[in-house]
Amino acid sequence: MSADQGGAADEAAPRGGSDPWKFAFAALMVVALVCVVTWVMLGSRLLVVRDVAVTGLDRVPSQDVVAAVDVATGTPLVRVDLEQSRERAESLSLVEEATVRRGWPATLEVEVVERQPLLAIRVGEEYRLVDGDGVRIEDSRTRPGTHPVVRVTGEIEGNDAVRAAADIVEAAPGSLIAQIQLIDATDAGAITIALGNGSLVEWGTPEATADKSAILRVLLREHPPQEGRVYDVGTPDLAIVR
Repeated sequence: MSADQGGAADEAAPRGGSDPWKFAFAALMVVALVCVVTWVMLGSRLLVVRDVAVTGLDRVPSQDVVAAVDVATGTPLVRVDLEQSRERAESLSLVEEATVRRGWPATLEVEVVERQPLLAIRVGEEYRLVDGDGVRIEDSRTRPGTHPVVRVTGEIEGNDAVRAAADIVEAAPGSLIAQIQLIDATDAGAITIALGNGSLVEWGTPEATADKSAILRVLLREHPPQEGRVYDVGTPDLAIVR
Protein backbone atom coordinates (compact mmCIF):
# COMPACT_ATOMS: atom_id res chain seq x y z
CA MET A 1 0.00 0.00 0.00
CA SER A 2 1.34 3.44 -0.90
CA ALA A 3 1.81 6.28 1.60
CA ASP A 4 -1.01 8.21 -0.09
CA GLN A 5 -3.36 5.30 0.29
CA GLY A 6 -2.38 4.87 3.96
CA GLY A 7 -3.07 8.57 4.70
CA ALA A 8 -6.48 8.40 3.09
CA ALA A 9 -7.32 5.32 5.15
CA ASP A 10 -6.28 7.12 8.34
CA GLU A 11 -8.47 10.11 7.49
CA ALA A 12 -11.42 7.85 6.73
CA ALA A 13 -11.13 5.96 10.05
CA PRO A 14 -13.61 7.09 12.80
CA ARG A 15 -12.15 9.13 15.55
CA GLY A 16 -12.08 7.49 19.02
CA GLY A 17 -12.99 9.24 22.32
CA SER A 18 -15.00 12.37 23.03
CA ASP A 19 -14.18 15.98 22.47
CA PRO A 20 -12.61 17.27 25.72
CA TRP A 21 -13.98 20.75 25.05
CA LYS A 22 -17.54 19.45 24.91
CA PHE A 23 -17.04 17.61 28.19
CA ALA A 24 -15.61 20.69 29.88
CA PHE A 25 -18.50 22.82 28.63
CA ALA A 26 -21.08 20.32 29.91
CA ALA A 27 -19.37 20.15 33.31
CA LEU A 28 -19.29 23.94 33.50
CA MET A 29 -23.02 24.12 32.73
CA VAL A 30 -23.79 21.62 35.51
CA VAL A 31 -21.72 23.59 38.01
CA ALA A 32 -23.41 26.82 36.96
CA LEU A 33 -26.85 25.23 37.33
CA VAL A 34 -26.01 23.94 40.82
CA CYS A 35 -24.77 27.40 41.80
CA VAL A 36 -27.96 29.05 40.55
CA VAL A 37 -30.20 26.56 42.35
CA THR A 38 -28.18 26.94 45.56
CA TRP A 39 -28.41 30.70 45.35
CA VAL A 40 -32.16 30.60 44.74
CA MET A 41 -32.71 28.18 47.66
CA LEU A 42 -30.33 29.73 50.17
CA GLY A 43 -29.25 33.18 49.14
CA SER A 44 -32.05 34.85 47.27
CA ARG A 45 -35.24 36.42 48.61
CA LEU A 46 -37.43 34.28 46.38
CA LEU A 47 -37.97 31.15 48.52
CA VAL A 48 -38.01 32.51 52.06
CA VAL A 49 -40.61 32.36 54.84
CA ARG A 50 -43.04 35.22 54.38
CA ASP A 51 -45.96 33.68 56.25
CA VAL A 52 -46.64 30.99 58.88
CA ALA A 53 -50.08 29.48 58.19
CA VAL A 54 -51.63 27.62 61.14
CA THR A 55 -54.69 25.36 60.79
CA GLY A 56 -56.70 23.13 63.13
CA LEU A 57 -57.13 25.67 65.93
CA ASP A 58 -60.08 26.17 68.23
CA ARG A 59 -58.80 26.99 71.73
CA VAL A 60 -55.16 27.86 71.02
CA PRO A 61 -54.51 31.37 69.65
CA SER A 62 -52.76 31.33 66.27
CA GLN A 63 -50.14 33.80 67.45
CA ASP A 64 -49.14 31.42 70.26
CA VAL A 65 -48.35 28.70 67.73
CA VAL A 66 -46.43 31.10 65.49
CA ALA A 67 -44.39 32.28 68.48
CA ALA A 68 -43.70 28.71 69.59
CA VAL A 69 -42.55 27.60 66.12
CA ASP A 70 -40.15 30.57 66.23
CA VAL A 71 -39.14 30.81 62.56
CA ALA A 72 -38.19 34.35 61.57
CA THR A 73 -39.63 35.95 58.45
CA GLY A 74 -37.00 35.90 55.72
CA THR A 75 -35.55 32.53 56.70
CA PRO A 76 -34.93 30.40 53.58
CA LEU A 77 -37.57 27.68 53.56
CA VAL A 78 -35.01 25.01 52.85
CA ARG A 79 -33.15 25.93 56.04
CA VAL A 80 -36.16 25.51 58.34
CA ASP A 81 -35.73 22.52 60.67
CA LEU A 82 -39.19 20.97 60.39
CA GLU A 83 -38.63 18.52 63.24
CA GLN A 84 -37.55 21.19 65.70
CA SER A 85 -40.43 23.41 64.62
CA ARG A 86 -42.85 20.54 65.24
CA GLU A 87 -41.42 19.89 68.70
CA ARG A 88 -41.71 23.56 69.63
CA ALA A 89 -45.35 23.66 68.51
CA GLU A 90 -46.11 20.53 70.55
CA SER A 91 -44.57 22.14 73.63
CA LEU A 92 -47.79 24.16 73.99
CA SER A 93 -49.92 22.52 76.67
CA LEU A 94 -53.10 22.34 74.56
CA VAL A 95 -51.38 21.02 71.43
CA GLU A 96 -51.48 17.24 71.23
CA GLU A 97 -49.83 16.88 67.83
CA ALA A 98 -48.42 19.14 65.13
CA THR A 99 -47.24 18.70 61.55
CA VAL A 100 -44.95 21.26 59.91
CA ARG A 101 -44.46 21.42 56.13
CA ARG A 102 -42.86 23.72 53.57
CA GLY A 103 -45.49 25.42 51.46
CA TRP A 104 -43.50 26.61 48.46
CA PRO A 105 -42.66 29.24 47.56
CA ALA A 106 -42.96 31.29 50.76
CA THR A 107 -45.19 29.69 53.43
CA LEU A 108 -44.46 27.53 56.46
CA GLU A 109 -47.55 25.39 57.08
CA VAL A 110 -48.36 24.21 60.61
CA GLU A 111 -51.26 21.77 61.11
CA VAL A 112 -52.31 21.41 64.73
CA VAL A 113 -54.36 18.76 66.54
CA GLU A 114 -55.58 20.20 69.82
CA ARG A 115 -56.16 18.23 72.99
CA GLN A 116 -59.85 17.49 73.54
CA PRO A 117 -61.63 17.13 76.90
CA LEU A 118 -62.80 13.61 77.71
CA LEU A 119 -63.40 13.67 81.45
CA ALA A 120 -64.42 16.03 84.23
CA ILE A 121 -62.75 15.97 87.65
CA ARG A 122 -64.14 17.73 90.69
CA VAL A 123 -61.61 20.25 91.99
CA GLY A 124 -62.94 22.31 94.87
CA GLU A 125 -66.24 23.84 93.80
CA GLU A 126 -65.51 23.49 90.07
CA TYR A 127 -65.00 20.79 87.49
CA ARG A 128 -61.77 20.51 85.56
CA LEU A 129 -62.11 19.18 82.04
CA VAL A 130 -59.10 17.09 81.04
CA ASP A 131 -57.94 14.86 78.21
CA GLY A 132 -56.66 11.31 78.52
CA ASP A 133 -53.30 12.49 79.82
CA GLY A 134 -54.94 14.54 82.54
CA VAL A 135 -53.97 17.81 80.85
CA ARG A 136 -56.24 20.66 81.89
CA ILE A 137 -58.32 21.92 78.97
CA GLU A 138 -60.75 24.24 80.71
CA ASP A 139 -62.79 24.67 83.90
CA SER A 140 -66.53 24.64 84.43
CA ARG A 141 -68.49 25.96 87.40
CA THR A 142 -71.26 23.46 86.74
CA ARG A 143 -71.14 19.73 86.22
CA PRO A 144 -70.69 19.15 82.46
CA GLY A 145 -73.31 17.00 80.84
CA THR A 146 -71.14 15.88 77.93
CA HIS A 147 -68.10 14.56 79.83
CA PRO A 148 -68.26 11.79 82.47
CA VAL A 149 -67.02 12.68 85.93
CA VAL A 150 -64.06 10.63 87.15
CA ARG A 151 -62.73 10.26 90.68
CA VAL A 152 -59.01 9.61 91.13
CA THR A 153 -56.33 10.09 93.77
CA GLY A 154 -53.01 11.90 93.45
CA GLU A 155 -51.91 14.28 90.72
CA ILE A 156 -54.29 14.59 87.80
CA GLU A 157 -51.85 15.13 84.93
CA GLY A 158 -50.05 11.92 83.98
CA ASN A 159 -52.28 9.86 86.27
CA ASP A 160 -52.64 6.24 85.10
CA ALA A 161 -56.17 6.09 86.51
CA VAL A 162 -57.19 9.08 84.38
CA ARG A 163 -55.74 7.34 81.35
CA ALA A 164 -57.71 4.18 82.18
CA ALA A 165 -60.95 6.16 82.58
CA ALA A 166 -60.33 7.94 79.28
CA ASP A 167 -59.77 4.62 77.52
CA ILE A 168 -63.13 3.43 78.85
CA VAL A 169 -64.91 6.55 77.59
CA GLU A 170 -63.26 6.30 74.16
CA ALA A 171 -64.28 2.64 73.80
CA ALA A 172 -67.78 2.92 75.28
CA PRO A 173 -70.88 3.36 73.08
CA GLY A 174 -72.34 6.84 73.00
CA SER A 175 -75.54 5.62 74.64
CA LEU A 176 -73.53 4.46 77.67
CA ILE A 177 -71.48 7.65 77.96
CA ALA A 178 -74.69 9.65 78.29
CA GLN A 179 -75.70 7.48 81.27
CA ILE A 180 -72.41 7.60 83.17
CA GLN A 181 -72.64 9.53 86.42
CA LEU A 182 -69.25 8.65 87.84
CA ILE A 183 -66.18 6.60 87.01
CA ASP A 184 -64.52 5.73 90.31
CA ALA A 185 -60.87 4.99 89.56
CA THR A 186 -59.48 5.65 93.03
CA ASP A 187 -58.50 1.98 93.02
CA ALA A 188 -56.95 1.32 89.61
CA GLY A 189 -57.46 -2.41 90.07
CA ALA A 190 -61.17 -2.13 90.82
CA ILE A 191 -62.67 0.58 88.63
CA THR A 192 -66.44 0.99 88.88
CA ILE A 193 -68.90 2.97 86.76
CA ALA A 194 -72.09 4.36 88.29
CA LEU A 195 -74.94 4.84 85.82
CA GLY A 196 -77.66 7.44 86.21
CA ASN A 197 -80.45 4.87 86.54
CA GLY A 198 -78.96 3.36 89.69
CA SER A 199 -77.10 0.45 88.08
CA LEU A 200 -73.37 -0.20 88.46
CA VAL A 201 -70.63 -1.56 86.19
CA GLU A 202 -67.76 -3.37 87.88
CA TRP A 203 -65.01 -2.75 85.36
CA GLY A 204 -62.03 -4.09 87.26
CA THR A 205 -58.54 -3.39 85.97
CA PRO A 206 -57.68 -1.09 83.01
CA GLU A 207 -56.74 -4.08 80.84
CA ALA A 208 -58.88 -5.52 78.01
CA THR A 209 -60.85 -2.29 77.59
CA ALA A 210 -62.07 -3.14 74.08
CA ASP A 211 -63.25 -6.65 75.11
CA LYS A 212 -65.02 -5.33 78.21
CA SER A 213 -66.74 -2.61 76.23
CA ALA A 214 -67.98 -5.10 73.64
CA ILE A 215 -69.31 -7.47 76.34
CA LEU A 216 -70.97 -4.60 78.19
CA ARG A 217 -72.84 -3.56 75.04
CA VAL A 218 -74.35 -7.04 74.81
CA LEU A 219 -75.25 -7.13 78.50
CA LEU A 220 -76.92 -3.74 78.36
CA ARG A 221 -78.97 -4.80 75.36
CA GLU A 222 -80.05 -8.12 76.87
CA HIS A 223 -80.48 -6.80 80.43
CA PRO A 224 -81.53 -3.13 80.34
CA PRO A 225 -80.22 -1.01 83.23
CA GLN A 226 -82.36 -0.64 86.33
CA GLU A 227 -81.99 0.34 89.95
CA GLY A 228 -79.56 -1.95 91.78
CA ARG A 229 -78.46 -3.95 88.71
CA VAL A 230 -74.74 -4.79 88.55
CA TYR A 231 -72.80 -5.64 85.38
CA ASP A 232 -69.55 -7.40 86.24
CA VAL A 233 -67.18 -7.32 83.23
CA GLY A 234 -63.96 -7.55 85.23
CA THR A 235 -63.31 -10.91 83.54
CA PRO A 236 -64.81 -10.55 80.04
CA ASP A 237 -65.05 -14.30 79.43
CA LEU A 238 -67.01 -14.74 82.68
CA ALA A 239 -69.09 -11.55 82.65
CA ILE A 240 -72.25 -11.72 84.73
CA VAL A 241 -75.32 -9.63 85.59
CA ARG A 242 -76.73 -9.68 89.10
